[in-house]
Amino acid sequence: MTQKIRRREALAVIGAAGAALAFGCGGDTATPTGPSPSTTPASTPTAGGATNSTCTVTPNETVGPYPSVTDLFRSDIREDRPGTPLALTMTVVNTSNGCSPVPGVNVEIWQCDAAGSYSQYGGQTARTYLRGIQTTNASGQVTFTTIYPGWYQGRATHIHVDVVRRGTSAKVTQIAFPEPANAAVYGTGVYAPRGANPTSNTRDDIFADSLSSELASISGDPATGMTATFQVGITA
Repeated sequence: MTQKIRRREALAVIGAAGAALAFGCGGDTATPTGPSPSTTPASTPTAGGATNSTCTVTPNETVGPYPSVTDLFRSDIREDRPGTPLALTMTVVNTSNGCSPVPGVNVEIWQCDAAGSYSQYGGQTARTYLRGIQTTNASGQVTFTTIYPGWYQGRATHIHVDVVRRGTSAKVTQIAFPEPANAAVYGTGVYAPRGANPTSNTRDDIFADSLSSELASISGDPATGMTATFQVGITA
């Protein structure tokens, strides 16, 4: 069951996001067109990306568009959004203690759908898709069931992340996706009408200087679904 709580720091986060709205967000207010999935997705397995598993602090990034205005504690964040299934496992580690796992912290993610739109903003203010929070277990891990993120003009493919410890944000960052995986997914199903993302990771202002530390490790294929892993290093 989804648990909703009004976000305590909503005004502060929205204020921070305001400055980011001018950055590459043209597609965020678009209304999803909802094309039907293809019945013949690609079956070639796709794998790639850095494991970003070295014991280093994950780079801080802008909170970006569009942060949640409501806390949604849930693992399956898809709602009715079509797209390639993505199982995302994230591990939060303490770089001050040999990258030991950090249990009991909240990890929030948010992303756009296959059409490049975010819920809770623009024409989607009443919607809550592709947003969620999970609390890390004893191994410092959370797992989300989502879809492979779409793209919008000016940004490489990404998912936003906020790690909250004792009510305070400990890390705001973003997850990048390897180009081979992007190419495989964007040629199939609901993604195919929009095609490839014109902004690559290396041409993205967020990832260009820190890509190896923010690149998810991906396996699977669009026909059966993708799996992603990502490590978030914080100083706990």
